Amino acid sequence: MKTNRRGLYRFLALLASLAPGAFWQASSDAQERQSVPVTAVLQRELSRQIRLPGELSPYQEVTVFPKVQGFVESIPVDRGSVVKKGDLLARLEAPELVSRRDEAQSRVRAAESQRAAAMARLKGIQAQKLEAEARFASGEATYKRLKTASATPGTVSGEELGVAEKSSEADRARVQAWAENELATRSEIQSLAENETAARDAARSAQEIESYLRVTAPFPGVVIERMVHTGNLVGSSAGPSAQPMLRIQQINPLRLTVAVPEAAVAGITKGARLRFTVPAFPGEHFEGVIQRISHSLDVKTRTMPVELDVANASGRLAPGMFAEVEWLQKRSQPSLFVPSTAIASTTERTFVIRIARGAAEWVDVRRGVLMDGMIEVFGDLKAGDLVAVRATDELRAGTPVTPRNP
Repeated sequence: MKTNRRGLYRFLALLASLAPGAFWQASSDAQERQSVPVTAVLQRELSRQIRLPGELSPYQEVTVFPKVQGFVESIPVDRGSVVKKGDLLARLEAPELVSRRDEAQSRVRAAESQRAAAMARLKGIQAQKLEAEARFASGEATYKRLKTASATPGTVSGEELGVAEKSSEADRARVQAWAENELATRSEIQSLAENETAARDAARSAQEIESYLRVTAPFPGVVIERMVHTGNLVGSSAGPSAQPMLRIQQINPLRLTVAVPEAAVAGITKGARLRFTVPAFPGEHFEGVIQRISHSLDVKTRTMPVELDVANASGRLAPGMFAEVEWLQKRSQPSLFVPSTAIASTTERTFVIRIARGAAEWVDVRRGVLMDGMIEVFGDLKAGDLVAVRATDELRAGTPVTPRNP
């Protein structure tokens, strides 16, 4: 019993020998160091589906005007008519165009007749020239024989030689005249041929203009509006009687225009197939292919217009329908993610609390997008950093902490 008492006295004496307050200071430090649940900053590829609004529009649309002025003789189509390229939409009546065509064709026939007559005359001239050339050749040969024979005195009289010479010169002049006549006729034929060509061009033009009386479909589509009826006077869009006749839309394929936000433009890939829905057919999904990218943001909306081509052979989809497009949002490089509770905001800053070297540290961040319950952050962080699971401005920077699993 005495031995136990001596040990107790020695222990009390040892405590008394310690520096005053040292025991209580150690106990206080242990109480001030907080235990904080932490989680690691994750690095992941951002890939998530978002829904973007879009609008279906016709692939092509045109308001049909006639190319010439005339009265509507017949119009076999109406609103809702399905037409193919080249199908007759309307037939016009314009008697002055028919008269102009007939007149032009008459000029062609007259030019043909004049040229044919000139050709016949040329053949006659050529025959006459050949005959004159033959006569000249014969007379020239006779003159040369007589001249040779006249070298012998008394063989040929001088009068006879003179007659032969004059006859040869006359034949030569006749050949020259027919040659000039032939040349003039050939020039006349050339001029008549040019006139005939001009007449043919005029006739072709008149016939082409007359063909404008048949108004045909410029592409396959659907007539969505008809503005005229039989008997209406119509004319070209620049004329005084300008009045549209029809409106046609090509609805196969359709264009689907999507305004892609700036934050999602990295997911644009030409040729990508995207699904979309329309309120008219709830529960059904349709597909479109990205074909046209504007490569420019609208400064008012900060969006980039992108067009998809949508096959619509059945005609169920219609221009003007609202669509919701399943858009794949992604980044060009991996992003950092933390739980949404790990981000705190004050009036001055948005931050996470990183635990490093046993103390709390505020790190300013910028929020990104939410994916799978985690939020994307941008700041002075790296993958693997430990951050407080629940960030609050009550946990001041520099506070000693002990990290623990949540």
